[in-house]
Amino acid sequence: MKRFNDICRIVGVMTAAVALFVGIATTPAAAQKRVEGVFNGHRIIYPASSMPVPGRHHTNYFFVDSDQPQGGPPGGVETPGSLACVYQLVSGPAGCPVSTSTAVPTGGVGAIAIVDAGYYPTAAADLAAFSTYYGIPQANFSQVWPGKKQPEVESEWEVEEALDIEWAHAMAPQAKLYLVVSKLCNVGTCATDPTWAAVKLAASLVQAAGGGVVSMSWGDAEWSTEKKYDKDFTNKSTVFFAASGDSGIGVSIYPGSSPNVVSVGGTYFNRDQKGDFVNEVYGGGGGNFSPYEPRPAYQNGIEGIVGTQRGYPDVASDFCCAPIYLEGGWYSVGGTSWASPTFAGIVNAAGTLQKGSLAELNLFYSELANPTEYAADFNDITLGASQCKTGWDECAGIGSAKTYAGK
Repeated sequence: MKRFNDICRIVGVMTAAVALFVGIATTPAAAQKRVEGVFNGHRIIYPASSMPVPGRHHTNYFFVDSDQPQGGPPGGVETPGSLACVYQLVSGPAGCPVSTSTAVPTGGVGAIAIVDAGYYPTAAADLAAFSTYYGIPQANFSQVWPGKKQPEVESEWEVEEALDIEWAHAMAPQAKLYLVVSKLCNVGTCATDPTWAAVKLAASLVQAAGGGVVSMSWGDAEWSTEKKYDKDFTNKSTVFFAASGDSGIGVSIYPGSSPNVVSVGGTYFNRDQKGDFVNEVYGGGGGNFSPYEPRPAYQNGIEGIVGTQRGYPDVASDFCCAPIYLEGGWYSVGGTSWASPTFAGIVNAAGTLQKGSLAELNLFYSELANPTEYAADFNDITLGASQCKTGWDECAGIGSAKTYAGK
Protein backbone atom coordinates (compact mmCIF):
# COMPACT_ATOMS: atom_id res chain seq x y z
CA MET A 1 0.00 0.00 0.00
CA LYS A 2 1.24 3.43 -0.87
CA ARG A 3 2.73 5.00 2.24
CA PHE A 4 2.21 8.52 3.54
CA ASN A 5 5.70 9.52 4.66
CA ASP A 6 6.96 13.01 5.36
CA ILE A 7 4.01 14.75 3.72
CA CYS A 8 4.09 18.51 3.97
CA ARG A 9 1.21 20.39 2.38
CA ILE A 10 0.59 24.11 2.48
CA VAL A 11 -2.41 25.25 0.52
CA GLY A 12 -2.54 29.02 0.05
CA VAL A 13 -5.75 30.69 -0.96
CA MET A 14 -5.59 34.40 -1.85
CA THR A 15 -8.78 36.25 -2.60
CA ALA A 16 -9.99 39.74 -1.70
CA ALA A 17 -6.93 40.23 0.49
CA VAL A 18 -7.87 37.15 2.51
CA ALA A 19 -5.15 34.54 2.96
CA LEU A 20 -6.18 31.00 3.88
CA PHE A 21 -3.47 28.54 4.78
CA VAL A 22 -3.79 24.87 5.68
CA GLY A 23 -0.62 23.27 6.98
CA ILE A 24 -0.16 19.56 7.60
CA ALA A 25 3.07 17.92 8.68
CA THR A 26 2.83 14.16 8.92
CA THR A 27 5.51 11.61 9.68
CA PRO A 28 5.24 8.12 11.16
CA ALA A 29 6.43 9.53 14.50
CA ALA A 30 3.93 12.39 14.42
CA ALA A 31 1.06 10.25 13.22
CA GLN A 32 0.00 9.40 16.76
CA LYS A 33 -0.01 13.03 17.87
CA ARG A 34 -2.15 16.04 17.15
CA VAL A 35 -0.79 18.44 14.58
CA GLU A 36 -1.54 22.16 14.48
CA GLY A 37 -1.75 24.56 11.57
CA VAL A 38 -3.39 27.82 10.53
CA PHE A 39 -6.54 28.37 8.49
CA ASN A 40 -7.75 31.88 7.69
CA GLY A 41 -6.05 33.23 10.79
CA HIS A 42 -7.50 30.51 13.02
CA ARG A 43 -5.61 27.85 14.92
CA ILE A 44 -6.55 24.45 13.58
CA ILE A 45 -5.87 21.14 15.28
CA TYR A 46 -5.70 17.83 13.45
CA PRO A 47 -6.48 14.92 15.81
CA ALA A 48 -4.50 11.69 15.62
CA SER A 49 -7.47 10.04 13.89
CA SER A 50 -7.03 12.46 10.94
CA MET A 51 -3.32 11.70 10.53
CA PRO A 52 -2.72 9.33 7.59
CA VAL A 53 -1.20 6.07 8.79
CA PRO A 54 -0.58 3.18 6.36
CA GLY A 55 -3.21 0.45 6.71
CA ARG A 56 -5.59 2.48 8.88
CA HIS A 57 -8.50 4.51 7.62
CA HIS A 58 -8.35 8.07 8.90
CA THR A 59 -10.96 10.72 9.53
CA ASN A 60 -10.97 14.00 7.57
CA TYR A 61 -11.76 16.68 10.12
CA PHE A 62 -9.92 19.28 12.17
CA PHE A 63 -10.82 21.42 15.17
CA VAL A 64 -10.89 25.18 14.73
CA ASP A 65 -9.35 27.39 17.46
CA SER A 66 -9.93 24.89 20.27
CA ASP A 67 -10.54 21.21 20.86
CA GLN A 68 -12.28 21.95 24.17
CA PRO A 69 -16.10 22.02 24.49
CA GLN A 70 -17.93 25.34 24.69
CA GLY A 71 -21.31 26.28 26.09
CA GLY A 72 -22.75 27.26 22.71
CA PRO A 73 -21.83 27.21 19.03
CA PRO A 74 -18.43 28.93 18.66
CA GLY A 75 -18.18 32.19 16.77
CA GLY A 76 -17.40 32.11 13.08
CA VAL A 77 -19.27 28.91 12.28
CA GLU A 78 -21.89 28.49 9.60
CA THR A 79 -25.31 27.06 10.49
CA PRO A 80 -27.74 24.73 8.73
CA GLY A 81 -29.71 27.83 7.77
CA SER A 82 -26.78 29.88 6.48
CA LEU A 83 -25.37 27.04 4.39
CA ALA A 84 -28.81 26.22 2.97
CA CYS A 85 -29.29 29.91 2.15
CA VAL A 86 -25.97 30.20 0.27
CA TYR A 87 -26.73 27.06 -1.72
CA GLN A 88 -30.28 28.31 -2.45
CA LEU A 89 -31.94 25.33 -0.81
CA VAL A 90 -34.21 27.66 1.17
CA SER A 91 -35.37 31.24 0.86
CA GLY A 92 -33.18 33.44 3.03
CA PRO A 93 -32.18 37.05 3.59
CA ALA A 94 -29.91 38.88 1.16
CA GLY A 95 -26.28 38.01 1.82
CA CYS A 96 -27.26 34.92 3.84
CA PRO A 97 -25.76 36.22 7.11
CA VAL A 98 -25.34 33.58 9.77
CA SER A 99 -27.31 35.47 12.39
CA THR A 100 -30.53 35.85 10.39
CA SER A 101 -30.48 32.85 8.03
CA THR A 102 -32.74 30.68 10.16
CA ALA A 103 -34.81 28.78 7.58
CA VAL A 104 -33.63 25.16 7.37
CA PRO A 105 -34.21 22.39 4.84
CA THR A 106 -37.37 20.34 5.32
CA GLY A 107 -36.98 17.50 2.80
CA GLY A 108 -35.61 14.00 2.80
CA VAL A 109 -36.65 10.63 1.39
CA GLY A 110 -35.79 7.02 2.03
CA ALA A 111 -32.69 6.76 4.17
CA ILE A 112 -29.22 8.14 4.80
CA ALA A 113 -26.62 5.76 6.21
CA ILE A 114 -23.40 7.07 7.73
CA VAL A 115 -20.48 4.62 8.01
CA ASP A 116 -17.94 5.24 10.77
CA ALA A 117 -15.77 3.40 13.31
CA GLY A 118 -16.51 2.92 16.99
CA TYR A 119 -19.72 2.90 19.03
CA TYR A 120 -21.06 6.38 19.81
CA PRO A 121 -22.88 6.16 23.18
CA THR A 122 -24.53 9.60 23.14
CA ALA A 123 -25.37 9.72 19.43
CA ALA A 124 -29.15 9.94 19.78
CA ALA A 125 -29.03 12.53 22.57
CA ASP A 126 -26.44 14.69 20.80
CA LEU A 127 -28.39 14.61 17.54
CA ALA A 128 -31.56 15.57 19.37
CA ALA A 129 -29.86 18.52 21.09
CA PHE A 130 -28.35 19.77 17.82
CA SER A 131 -31.70 19.49 16.07
CA THR A 132 -33.55 21.31 18.83
CA TYR A 133 -31.05 24.17 18.86
CA TYR A 134 -31.39 24.83 15.13
CA GLY A 135 -35.10 24.15 14.83
CA ILE A 136 -34.68 20.94 12.83
CA PRO A 137 -37.30 18.17 13.16
CA GLN A 138 -36.18 15.30 15.37
CA ALA A 139 -34.62 12.38 13.53
CA ASN A 140 -35.80 8.84 12.96
CA PHE A 141 -32.41 7.56 14.03
CA SER A 142 -30.77 4.19 14.70
CA GLN A 143 -27.20 3.12 15.45
CA VAL A 144 -26.31 -0.35 14.18
CA TRP A 145 -23.27 -2.49 13.41
CA PRO A 146 -22.45 -5.68 11.48
CA GLY A 147 -22.31 -8.80 13.61
CA LYS A 148 -23.41 -9.29 17.20
CA LYS A 149 -20.55 -7.60 19.08
CA GLN A 150 -20.89 -3.88 19.72
CA PRO A 151 -17.71 -2.06 18.63
CA GLU A 152 -15.60 -0.32 21.22
CA VAL A 153 -15.82 3.46 21.63
CA GLU A 154 -13.23 5.42 19.62
CA SER A 155 -13.16 8.87 21.24
CA GLU A 156 -11.78 10.86 18.30
CA TRP A 157 -14.17 9.16 15.91
CA GLU A 158 -17.07 10.39 18.05
CA VAL A 159 -16.36 13.91 16.72
CA GLU A 160 -16.53 12.48 13.21
CA GLU A 161 -19.76 10.69 13.97
CA ALA A 162 -21.41 13.75 15.50
CA LEU A 163 -20.43 15.84 12.49
CA ASP A 164 -21.72 13.23 10.05
CA ILE A 165 -25.11 12.51 11.55
CA GLU A 166 -25.92 16.07 12.61
CA TRP A 167 -25.23 17.62 9.23
CA ALA A 168 -26.67 14.85 7.07
CA HIS A 169 -29.84 15.14 9.13
CA ALA A 170 -29.81 18.96 8.91
CA MET A 171 -29.86 18.77 5.11
CA ALA A 172 -32.53 16.02 4.87
CA PRO A 173 -34.46 15.84 8.14
CA GLN A 174 -37.26 13.62 6.80
CA ALA A 175 -34.93 10.80 5.73
CA LYS A 176 -34.47 7.86 8.08
CA LEU A 177 -30.96 8.10 9.48
CA TYR A 178 -28.61 5.24 10.30
CA LEU A 179 -25.19 5.38 11.91
CA VAL A 180 -23.44 2.15 10.92
CA VAL A 181 -20.38 1.60 13.09
CA SER A 182 -17.60 -0.95 12.88
CA LYS A 183 -14.53 -2.01 14.79
CA LEU A 184 -11.48 0.17 14.14
CA CYS A 185 -8.33 -1.73 13.24
CA ASN A 186 -5.18 -0.01 14.55
CA VAL A 187 -2.55 -2.73 14.11
CA GLY A 188 -0.99 -4.74 11.35
CA THR A 189 -1.78 -4.09 7.72
CA CYS A 190 -5.56 -4.21 7.75
CA ALA A 191 -7.09 -1.79 5.26
CA THR A 192 -10.74 -2.59 5.82
CA ASP A 193 -11.63 -0.43 8.78
CA PRO A 194 -14.39 0.63 8.93
CA THR A 195 -14.99 -2.84 7.50
CA TRP A 196 -16.59 -3.26 4.13
CA ALA A 197 -19.18 -5.30 6.04
CA ALA A 198 -20.36 -2.00 7.52
CA VAL A 199 -20.56 -0.48 4.02
CA LYS A 200 -22.62 -3.43 2.81
CA LEU A 201 -24.91 -3.20 5.82
CA ALA A 202 -25.39 0.52 5.22
CA ALA A 203 -26.38 -0.11 1.60
CA SER A 204 -28.82 -2.85 2.58
CA LEU A 205 -30.52 -0.56 5.10
CA VAL A 206 -30.87 2.19 2.51
CA GLN A 207 -32.24 -0.29 -0.01
CA ALA A 208 -34.81 -1.57 2.50
CA ALA A 209 -35.94 2.02 3.12
CA GLY A 210 -36.67 2.54 -0.57
CA GLY A 211 -33.38 4.11 -1.60
CA GLY A 212 -31.14 6.99 -0.59
CA VAL A 213 -27.50 7.68 0.13
CA VAL A 214 -24.48 6.44 2.07
CA SER A 215 -21.76 8.84 3.26
CA MET A 216 -18.20 7.82 4.17
CA SER A 217 -15.99 10.58 5.58
CA TRP A 218 -12.91 8.42 6.12
CA GLY A 219 -10.23 7.11 3.80
CA ASP A 220 -6.76 5.73 3.24
CA ALA A 221 -4.07 6.28 0.65
CA GLU A 222 -4.78 4.56 -2.64
CA TRP A 223 -3.14 1.17 -3.19
CA SER A 224 -2.57 -1.06 -6.20
CA THR A 225 -5.35 -3.59 -5.50
CA GLU A 226 -8.05 -1.15 -4.41
CA LYS A 227 -10.20 -1.82 -7.48
CA LYS A 228 -11.38 -5.13 -6.03
CA TYR A 229 -13.39 -3.13 -3.47
CA ASP A 230 -15.15 -0.93 -6.04
CA LYS A 231 -17.90 -3.51 -6.38
CA ASP A 232 -19.00 -2.74 -2.82
CA PHE A 233 -20.31 0.63 -4.02
CA THR A 234 -22.65 -0.64 -6.72
CA ASN A 235 -26.00 -1.11 -4.96
CA LYS A 236 -28.72 0.08 -7.39
CA SER A 237 -30.73 1.66 -4.56
CA THR A 238 -27.84 3.61 -3.08
CA VAL A 239 -25.69 6.56 -4.07
CA PHE A 240 -22.34 6.47 -2.25
CA PHE A 241 -20.47 9.62 -1.21
CA ALA A 242 -16.96 9.90 0.22
CA ALA A 243 -14.62 12.65 1.40
CA SER A 244 -11.82 13.61 -0.99
CA GLY A 245 -9.46 14.23 1.95
CA ASP A 246 -7.93 17.30 3.61
CA SER A 247 -4.30 16.95 2.50
CA GLY A 248 -4.54 19.17 -0.56
CA ILE A 249 -4.30 18.59 -4.29
CA GLY A 250 -2.18 15.67 -5.43
CA VAL A 251 -2.70 13.47 -2.36
CA SER A 252 -4.69 10.30 -2.98
CA ILE A 253 -7.49 8.77 -0.95
CA TYR A 254 -9.74 5.73 -1.19
CA PRO A 255 -12.74 5.26 -1.35
CA GLY A 256 -12.89 8.89 -2.52
CA SER A 257 -11.08 7.79 -5.68
CA SER A 258 -13.46 4.97 -6.54
CA PRO A 259 -15.34 5.53 -9.81
CA ASN A 260 -18.44 4.15 -8.06
CA VAL A 261 -18.42 6.88 -5.41
CA VAL A 262 -19.30 10.57 -5.57
CA SER A 263 -16.11 12.18 -4.26
CA VAL A 264 -16.71 15.42 -2.33
CA GLY A 265 -14.05 18.13 -2.01
CA GLY A 266 -13.85 21.16 0.27
CA THR A 267 -14.58 24.87 -0.26
CA TYR A 268 -14.80 27.94 1.93
CA PHE A 269 -17.30 30.82 2.19
CA ASN A 270 -15.77 34.29 2.14
CA ARG A 271 -17.89 36.82 4.05
CA ASP A 272 -17.49 40.59 4.31
CA GLN A 273 -17.26 42.66 7.49
CA LYS A 274 -21.06 42.74 7.74
CA GLY A 275 -21.20 38.95 7.62
CA ASP A 276 -22.66 38.78 4.12
CA PHE A 277 -21.61 36.00 1.78
CA VAL A 278 -19.18 37.25 -0.87
CA ASN A 279 -17.95 34.19 -2.76
CA GLU A 280 -16.99 30.54 -2.47
CA VAL A 281 -13.39 29.47 -3.02
CA TYR A 282 -11.38 26.28 -2.88
CA GLY A 283 -10.60 25.61 0.76
CA GLY A 284 -7.92 22.90 0.78
CA GLY A 285 -9.75 19.62 0.28
CA GLY A 286 -8.13 16.76 -1.56
CA GLY A 287 -8.06 16.24 -5.32
CA ASN A 288 -6.05 13.97 -7.58
CA PHE A 289 -5.80 11.78 -10.66
CA SER A 290 -5.94 8.20 -9.46
CA PRO A 291 -2.83 6.16 -10.21
CA TYR A 292 -4.89 2.95 -10.22
CA GLU A 293 -8.47 3.70 -11.29
CA PRO A 294 -8.99 4.25 -15.05
CA ARG A 295 -11.14 7.08 -16.33
CA PRO A 296 -14.83 6.15 -15.98
CA ALA A 297 -17.15 6.68 -18.95
CA TYR A 298 -18.93 9.59 -17.26
CA GLN A 299 -15.65 11.54 -17.39
CA ASN A 300 -15.11 11.03 -21.12
CA GLY A 301 -16.20 14.62 -21.65
CA ILE A 302 -13.21 15.85 -19.64
CA GLU A 303 -10.68 13.42 -21.12
CA GLY A 304 -8.54 16.39 -22.08
CA ILE A 305 -8.10 17.18 -18.37
CA VAL A 306 -7.99 13.80 -16.65
CA GLY A 307 -6.39 11.76 -19.44
CA THR A 308 -6.74 8.02 -18.94
CA GLN A 309 -7.26 8.12 -15.17
CA ARG A 310 -10.13 8.77 -12.75
CA GLY A 311 -10.08 12.41 -11.65
CA TYR A 312 -11.59 13.52 -8.35
CA PRO A 313 -13.37 15.13 -6.55
CA ASP A 314 -16.63 15.17 -8.47
CA VAL A 315 -18.31 17.93 -6.47
CA ALA A 316 -17.56 20.04 -3.40
CA SER A 317 -19.16 21.67 -0.38
CA ASP A 318 -18.19 24.09 2.38
CA PHE A 319 -15.57 22.52 4.63
CA CYS A 320 -15.04 25.17 7.31
CA CYS A 321 -16.39 25.84 9.75
CA ALA A 322 -19.25 23.77 11.18
CA PRO A 323 -20.73 23.61 14.68
CA ILE A 324 -21.32 20.22 16.24
CA TYR A 325 -22.83 19.17 19.56
CA LEU A 326 -21.05 16.38 21.39
CA GLU A 327 -21.57 15.10 24.93
CA GLY A 328 -22.85 18.35 26.38
CA GLY A 329 -20.56 20.78 24.56
CA TRP A 330 -20.15 22.58 21.23
CA TYR A 331 -17.15 22.54 18.92
CA SER A 332 -16.10 24.23 15.69
CA VAL A 333 -14.74 21.78 13.15
CA GLY A 334 -13.84 21.67 9.48
CA GLY A 335 -12.79 19.23 6.78
CA THR A 336 -14.22 17.19 3.94
CA SER A 337 -15.73 15.08 6.70
CA TRP A 338 -18.29 17.89 6.80
CA ALA A 339 -18.54 18.27 3.03
CA SER A 340 -19.42 14.62 2.31
CA PRO A 341 -22.48 14.16 4.59
CA THR A 342 -23.68 17.65 3.70
CA PHE A 343 -23.67 17.00 -0.04
CA ALA A 344 -25.13 13.53 0.51
CA GLY A 345 -27.98 15.09 2.49
CA ILE A 346 -28.62 17.66 -0.23
CA VAL A 347 -28.88 14.92 -2.86
CA ASN A 348 -31.19 12.91 -0.62
CA ALA A 349 -33.45 15.92 -0.09
CA ALA A 350 -33.55 16.52 -3.85
CA GLY A 351 -35.59 13.33 -3.92
CA THR A 352 -34.57 12.00 -7.33
CA LEU A 353 -33.45 8.62 -5.93
CA GLN A 354 -31.02 7.81 -8.69
CA LYS A 355 -30.39 4.09 -9.27
CA GLY A 356 -26.91 3.96 -7.84
CA SER A 357 -23.77 6.08 -7.85
CA LEU A 358 -23.13 5.74 -11.58
CA ALA A 359 -26.57 7.12 -12.37
CA GLU A 360 -25.93 10.08 -10.05
CA LEU A 361 -22.50 10.72 -11.52
CA ASN A 362 -23.81 10.50 -15.06
CA LEU A 363 -26.41 13.10 -14.09
CA PHE A 364 -23.75 15.42 -12.67
CA TYR A 365 -21.46 15.20 -15.66
CA SER A 366 -24.34 15.59 -18.12
CA GLU A 367 -25.06 18.89 -16.35
CA LEU A 368 -21.45 19.93 -16.90
CA ALA A 369 -21.82 19.19 -20.61
CA ASN A 370 -24.80 21.56 -20.89
CA PRO A 371 -23.59 25.13 -20.16
CA THR A 372 -27.08 26.48 -19.41
CA GLU A 373 -28.02 23.71 -16.99
CA TYR A 374 -24.57 23.73 -15.42
CA ALA A 375 -24.72 27.45 -14.65
CA ALA A 376 -28.19 27.05 -13.17
CA ASP A 377 -27.47 24.01 -11.01
CA PHE A 378 -23.84 24.26 -9.83
CA ASN A 379 -21.48 26.90 -8.49
CA ASP A 380 -18.25 26.73 -10.49
CA ILE A 381 -15.33 27.25 -8.08
CA THR A 382 -12.56 29.10 -9.92
CA LEU A 383 -10.70 30.78 -7.05
CA GLY A 384 -8.42 29.49 -4.33
CA ALA A 385 -5.51 27.77 -6.08
CA SER A 386 -3.80 27.78 -9.45
CA GLN A 387 -5.50 24.47 -10.34
CA CYS A 388 -9.00 25.99 -10.00
CA LYS A 389 -10.32 26.43 -13.55
CA THR A 390 -13.64 26.95 -15.29
CA GLY A 391 -15.54 23.66 -15.35
CA TRP A 392 -14.13 20.50 -13.77
CA ASP A 393 -10.88 20.68 -11.83
CA GLU A 394 -9.01 19.02 -8.97
CA CYS A 395 -10.08 21.80 -6.62
CA ALA A 396 -13.82 21.21 -6.51
CA GLY A 397 -14.79 18.85 -9.32
CA ILE A 398 -17.71 20.39 -11.17
CA GLY A 399 -18.51 22.62 -8.20
CA SER A 400 -20.87 23.03 -5.27
CA ALA A 401 -24.64 22.73 -5.09
CA LYS A 402 -26.91 25.48 -6.42
CA THR A 403 -30.54 24.59 -5.63
CA TYR A 404 -31.78 20.99 -5.67
CA ALA A 405 -31.96 20.88 -9.48
CA GLY A 406 -29.67 18.43 -11.24
CA LYS A 407 -29.04 16.48 -8.03
